[in-house]
Amino acid sequence: MGKPAGSIFKMKELSKASVTRRMIGEEADGQRIDNYLLRVCKGVPKSHVYRILRSGEVRVNSKRVGPEYRLQPGDEVRIPPLKLGTELKPAVPVGREYRIVYEDDGLLVIDKPAGVAVHGGSGVSFGVIEQLRRQRPQARSLELAHRLDRETSGLLLIAKKRAVLTALHDLFREGHIEKRYLALVKGRWREPLRHVRLSLHKYLTEEGERRVSVSQDGKAAHSIVRLVARWENFSLVEVELETGRTHQIRVHLAHLGYPLCGDDKYGDFALNKALQKKGLNRMFLHAAKLALDHPATGVRLQLAVVLPEDLLAFLRRLDDNEKRDYGAQLPVGGV
Repeated sequence: MGKPAGSIFKMKELSKASVTRRMIGEEADGQRIDNYLLRVCKGVPKSHVYRILRSGEVRVNSKRVGPEYRLQPGDEVRIPPLKLGTELKPAVPVGREYRIVYEDDGLLVIDKPAGVAVHGGSGVSFGVIEQLRRQRPQARSLELAHRLDRETSGLLLIAKKRAVLTALHDLFREGHIEKRYLALVKGRWREPLRHVRLSLHKYLTEEGERRVSVSQDGKAAHSIVRLVARWENFSLVEVELETGRTHQIRVHLAHLGYPLCGDDKYGDFALNKALQKKGLNRMFLHAAKLALDHPATGVRLQLAVVLPEDLLAFLRRLDDNEKRDYGAQLPVGGV
């Protein structure tokens, strides 16, 4: 007997499981078949998903397809009986309720807290997107439109429809989404406005960790840095991203001699330890503003979120201990 769409097979049911057929709707329009299977086949090892694709056990409209095939509404997908891995991922908890900044029938924007990954993987069993799917079981499709580092707080875009996701990806790729971050850096930033154009190269360390460095052989990267406030030993800057390279803000500023406070990859590690004793327990980076034309309506959205209390409290502590010589007042949200 076939299983209903969205069900997760229990181990004792596998021997009885038969072929499952799914009809593709608008929510999966344009999605690659491999990504679709990885999403709907919970608990099935990635290697097994690709094996059944290569072997032709997965069919779309009774035809074999490769992993790069993009689904269309009305497609019928045949999925063979599947085997769960020997170790199942722990169940995703309902988790905290995230603060909603904006929502309509195609788009959801939340204020992501620091310390939470946006998705599971790399040693993290679940993240924001998995928790949102658990909290909203009626939602047919919830997908991340972009990423924020685990320790970065602030605005996170989530698509509720496949067409909106595709449109958002196009807007990001074409540079039509304005992204502004607030960052506290070591040192006294001098210029009110500076364009930083330094190409970035991704590589893996010997331990297999992802890193980025400035390199002429890398991909073009452009950041616009504006001075917001300055103390004797620190500066608060707003960084507007013209490109969206991995770790772009962190690497650009560190390369220029202004590492982010609390950055455990590119920062001043001795300073970070000292700052922890003064109450800064994470990287000071906050996605404060987003501006974009709504992908469905074309209406201009201007979104902003305040600095979280832990970062504001640290800035107040700076004011108590160091003289501020730039910036009339502390910003709490978009600049």
